[in-house]
Amino acid sequence: MVTVSKRAKRVTIADVARAAGASVATVSRVVNGVDTVDPALAERVRSAIGELGYRPSAAAQGLARGRSGTIGVLVPDLANPHFSDLIKSLSATARTGGTRVVVMDSDEDPGAERELAEDLIRYADGLLLCAPRMPRADLAALAGRGMPLLVVNRPVPGLALHSITADFFHGALAVCGHLAQLGHRKVVFLSGPEASWANGERLRALSGARAFGLEVSTVACGSTSDEGYAAAPAALESGATAVIAYNDFVALGVLARFCELGVRVPEDMSLTGFDEIDMARFSAPPLTTVAVPRDRLGQTAGAALGRIMGGDEAIEPETIPVELRVRSTTGAPS
Repeated sequence: MVTVSKRAKRVTIADVARAAGASVATVSRVVNGVDTVDPALAERVRSAIGELGYRPSAAAQGLARGRSGTIGVLVPDLANPHFSDLIKSLSATARTGGTRVVVMDSDEDPGAERELAEDLIRYADGLLLCAPRMPRADLAALAGRGMPLLVVNRPVPGLALHSITADFFHGALAVCGHLAQLGHRKVVFLSGPEASWANGERLRALSGARAFGLEVSTVACGSTSDEGYAAAPAALESGATAVIAYNDFVALGVLARFCELGVRVPEDMSLTGFDEIDMARFSAPPLTTVAVPRDRLGQTAGAALGRIMGGDEAIEPETIPVELRVRSTTGAPS
């Protein structure tokens, strides 16, 4: 015969108050570190808490202190390792300060970002926007809310916003220099989301590619492997000898389609990515890409937002350097 035990009843603050012979308000003051309680009574409360195994509600404590102990984070796409890795690093940094992280995903929809950010503001102490694509006016409205706010990979000149960015511009320049050194003269860029600042930085670098002796054409693409797969034929029709993909996901989609079409990489066409996701090292052949140090980006952002939440407004904008990783998808044009 199997017996099923009843679920243990959760210990409440009222249970602690009864055990300690104190009021609920007194127990609350002890739990929240208020030092106006008589030391002997406070000790009885602490003893009762230990004996009963009482665990105060974090939400209730936050309400009492006027803080939630939470950072709200908004990202365009959690499926993209660029953002999930950044959040992992940010969360580790936040935990050391006793702060939790709540994440929302806009699903690459700039029109949804403002509403989602407003939702986070309702119960977070600070807000971090990762690569937001929302209009400038929406960013200005959020900045005007008075909430401690940090933006990653979207500097907005003229707005009082703290920002941390990766150096996408020089990363794209490094790709141009690498391809030119190999002997390429005509390349095609598969561009990312139109509202993406990171895409704009790549385009800004590529606009100066003539200094490397490169002619660059652009094909509208996106940020996913499916979009890269679909854009591969247009890249071939461009007459280019090398493809610069917006990110590694796009590059891997292109690589898959090229394989189906019998296009050899890099013998027939060179290919580069951006971001250095883990899969880039294990593609066949391994992908030449630009490594963005997401750990450092997350740590820097977490530390900066913590300082802002603590009242420090002297946070200088910071740009994190990136690094070109040359592998087997690039070679001299045939």
